[in-house]
Amino acid sequence: MPVRHCAAPPGLTRLSREFTVAAGRFAPGHLGELTQVVPFELVDAVLEENGCVQHRLRDLPSRVGVYFLLAMCLFPEVGYRLVWNKLTTALTSAGLDVAGPTAKALRDLRRRVGPAPVRRLFEVLAGPLAQPTTAGVRFGRFRTVSFDGCSSIRLADTQRNVGWFGPGGRGGCPMLELMTLVETGTRSLIGAVFGPTDTGETAYARRLLHHLGPDMLLLWDKGFDANAFLAALTGTGAQFLGRIRANRRTPVLARLGDGSYLSVIGTVPVRIIEAKVTVTLDDGTSFTGNYRLATTLTCANRYPAAALAALYHERWEHESAYFALRHTLGQGRPLRSGDPVGVEQEMWAQLTLYQALRTVMVQAAESRPGIDPDRCGFTIARQAARDLVVQAAGITTAPVPGTIGVIAQCVLAGLLPPRRPRVSTRKVRSSVSRYAERQDDGRPDRSRMVTRLDVAILKPASQPPPLPASSRDDRNVSPDQRRRHRILDLLQDDPTRLWRPSEIAAHFGDITLHTMYRQLSRWAETGLIHKLGPGLYAATAWTSTPLPPAEIP
Repeated sequence: MPVRHCAAPPGLTRLSREFTVAAGRFAPGHLGELTQVVPFELVDAVLEENGCVQHRLRDLPSRVGVYFLLAMCLFPEVGYRLVWNKLTTALTSAGLDVAGPTAKALRDLRRRVGPAPVRRLFEVLAGPLAQPTTAGVRFGRFRTVSFDGCSSIRLADTQRNVGWFGPGGRGGCPMLELMTLVETGTRSLIGAVFGPTDTGETAYARRLLHHLGPDMLLLWDKGFDANAFLAALTGTGAQFLGRIRANRRTPVLARLGDGSYLSVIGTVPVRIIEAKVTVTLDDGTSFTGNYRLATTLTCANRYPAAALAALYHERWEHESAYFALRHTLGQGRPLRSGDPVGVEQEMWAQLTLYQALRTVMVQAAESRPGIDPDRCGFTIARQAARDLVVQAAGITTAPVPGTIGVIAQCVLAGLLPPRRPRVSTRKVRSSVSRYAERQDDGRPDRSRMVTRLDVAILKPASQPPPLPASSRDDRNVSPDQRRRHRILDLLQDDPTRLWRPSEIAAHFGDITLHTMYRQLSRWAETGLIHKLGPGLYAATAWTSTPLPPAEIP
């Protein structure tokens, strides 16, 4: 950046800085060095494509409005006027005459731009960022990607938002459901959809299937193993590796040498891997967990079961992407928009800004061969981008070939250490959550380092019970029916015991006490179980010989 030394009194040095911005009323329209990722020509093109270019040149052109939206997401802690000051401070200091709009004028600018060009801007920037030689992004010839939803993005608690997205739980803010397809190695966004939380994750994921291709290996967690969804997924040509539900019944068609077996889910041929994972922590304690994975990579010689079980851990990179989006970029604040159109526009702007930052971070990692992109700090990139917006630096001056920009330099100067294995228990802090008192499963209550990880592939039984020729999905059974089966089985196991609702709720750990009281009372009225005293229940078969009153505790 050119610097001029000007005449000054002895002992002082006066410095002035030269920078380049757009001409005239377009000057406030920039995003610092990120403008090179979101250039003027691209913004003008998406505005023209969606018919959002101003009909006459105003003090606040539409191009300036798009950059204001992105800056608004980069500075979520301040209001409209202060965001505008971030964009124009360096310009006014240099003597440029820029507009000084009111907050209302900036709101009107948002309405004039609308959500369509911002959505199109995201669609242009979205996509895989890693090159074939980028470290940590591939499994064999496949690029690893993942599906996951996020239903904890809070919105402004206004009547219009509540009417569209629904009220928040227990008087909280309304929530937005976000579903994304992420490149796990770089955490970049390939596609995204969002809307009300009452629409299922699978329905949202279907709208992203067109982004998949034959060179991708999709990772997903429990909840996406519906028969029809997997059939549609297989039609894209992509392979998948995902965790399946415990109630999914998979027939054993052929046993393989590594302990896995061939099966079928609906009409999709798959390979099932059942693994027992033992985690040893740095304090000497350990705990175990069982995983059932289904994959279309059916060749055990080329894709060993142990390697696939270890690869599945990469799915959690998606959680890191959501943490960066919600907490680092959004600072955990609700979106500021008070109506559904504004929410849509702001969400697309936030996703666009996130992808622009990831683009620069991946470029930084690829400038040093062998650097894994997950060592690049999102917080460092965000802070450097904020500083450059205030300075109006690097707007049009691209780095010399073979060099990198200021944001990339900051990222490389603060590289995180190589990823260390650790474990952390997911917690929900809400006092009314059914997970408030987590069952003692041996997992630590805080993040701890993992010193050893043992994966044992479990072989199917030598003489498995007869199973149908296709996989069965028990999710057509309603939640009430599942709950009833579990509770009746518990009461029948010990028909001479009197159970209190609190004891049954504590036994299962995932049923609230309020639900337990309501269900037991309803079942006792219909004769499904028997009530033998205040808050005391037993199996119906035991009611033929009731206890005398003196023996009821």
